[in-house]
Amino acid sequence: MSDLLDASRGPAAPADPDPRERLRRALAAPRRHHRRVLAGLLLGLVAALAARVLLGDFTVTVPDLVRILRGELIPGASYIVMEVKLPRALLALLAGLAFGAGGALFQGVLRNPLASPDIIGISLGASAAAVFAIVELDLRGLPVSALAVLGAVLTALGMRAAAGTGGASTAQVGYRLVLVGVASAAALQSVISYLFTRADVYDAQLTLRWLTGSVSQADWSTIRLLAVLLVVLLPLVVLAARSLPLSELGPDAARGLGLAPWRTDLALLTAVLVVAVAVAATGPIAFVAFLAGPAARVLNRGRTTVAGSALVGAVLVVSADYVADYLAPGGNYPVGVVTGAVGAPALLWLLTSRRRTA
Repeated sequence: MSDLLDASRGPAAPADPDPRERLRRALAAPRRHHRRVLAGLLLGLVAALAARVLLGDFTVTVPDLVRILRGELIPGASYIVMEVKLPRALLALLAGLAFGAGGALFQGVLRNPLASPDIIGISLGASAAAVFAIVELDLRGLPVSALAVLGAVLTALGMRAAAGTGGASTAQVGYRLVLVGVASAAALQSVISYLFTRADVYDAQLTLRWLTGSVSQADWSTIRLLAVLLVVLLPLVVLAARSLPLSELGPDAARGLGLAPWRTDLALLTAVLVVAVAVAATGPIAFVAFLAGPAARVLNRGRTTVAGSALVGAVLVVSADYVADYLAPGGNYPVGVVTGAVGAPALLWLLTSRRRTA
């Protein structure tokens, strides 16, 4: 009898899954997408590196590259790969990782896509210090790079002090920081131009790298030093990025959920350091830090990803260096010329779109 009654009610409704299981599935889907994005960017980076090393005016086959990397000497090809192409590709890779990660951390903490180190003057602070060291102190090599890092840090500290905290909310301090940074960038650009006018012909050639950003002078000692510094700094960036989900809720909500203001300043200082060491190695490669974060967010369905931004930055710099060296009319330009040509329209588009949505 009961069987007949159950049959008359039709097919049974599917059992409601456990709420915890639904929550687990909801949290797992973005993580799976994030992993797919990172895997795709890694493949893109490998393709860009392969094109940079294997193609160009002197092509190298994959078997020859493997033989060279295993230590076998191939006349002509070994020198071009080990002294020109591979160092240039690796320096572009490391600098791109640093610019991308630092830019995403800046933009995420300050909740402003314009708040990247190359827009608000951090990179120019490093450049100004390096140009001052070359022109006025007659320094070369590592001391110039060390002063570049110091210049970036002092610029950031000066901006933070000028933004202040009195009589303003945390959000207003963030806007102040961006405005002070834009003004500082203009002032630092003037300082660099003044120093450039005082340079002789030889110094002027050296300072060009600090004006546009270039990986054409890549050498293994610089690559090793930058790699060691990034091995230390990038994990700190990842740790600092853990506070981004709270920061992106807004300063008041973040503070209400227990995010102390000093953690925000510490995250910004970490971003300054990672960008400063990249500038010290390559000069200020324009707009990479600015573009990497928004591009990675679009790929990750609107969610900030520092790892994705670092990979986007690396793909941008390695690809732009290939274009600057082989595809641009005339060829052999600094990589910053190509990233600047791409980034300037992107900046105008971002300003226009934000004005329409304001």
